[in-house]
Amino acid sequence: MTEAPLILQVIICSTRPGRTGPMVAAWAADQARAHGQCAVELVDLAEFQLPILGEARHPRFGQYDHDESKRWSASVARADAYVFVLPEYDFAMPASLLNALQCLYHEWTYKPVAFVSYGGESGALRSVQMTKQAVTTFKMVPLVEAVSIHQVTQYIDKAAGTFTPGDAQARKATAMLDELVRWAKALRALRLA
Repeated sequence: MTEAPLILQVIICSTRPGRTGPMVAAWAADQARAHGQCAVELVDLAEFQLPILGEARHPRFGQYDHDESKRWSASVARADAYVFVLPEYDFAMPASLLNALQCLYHEWTYKPVAFVSYGGESGALRSVQMTKQAVTTFKMVPLVEAVSIHQVTQYIDKAAGTFTPGDAQARKATAMLDELVRWAKALRALRLA
């Protein structure tokens, strides 16, 4: 019996107008497709229009009233692994990401998450560190391997709407994806046990 392919979701975590996230996430998704170990889905958090903690019951019950929450639950549940593409806002993770995490519970459990962060001088490293702490409460496994893009604007062609980093970022993406696949396989077995 052939095992189903791993599903990797590359999630655009910022929902701000004019954000850089979609360009960076498109590059990350292309890197994952070229890696060839997973079926890749590009997911834009902005498309879900999640209410701020809008469900009456705790997410651990999995009983959602809002259509947005139900769609988000179905999306997250079908994935085996995630790459969060995120900036840093005021030394912290985007509120949209924290809300998206807190809207659900079991859908995240026993799944690995990697990070492609982008920003100015810090490359959103503080955002990643904060997110790693938060995801462990869902029994997720945050990876050490990551892609941190410092001074992101140097890689953006606004006229073309493209993001083109260098070979160093591509090598980091490969190392990150290698490790993400290892964890995704191991944790899939744990979830099925």
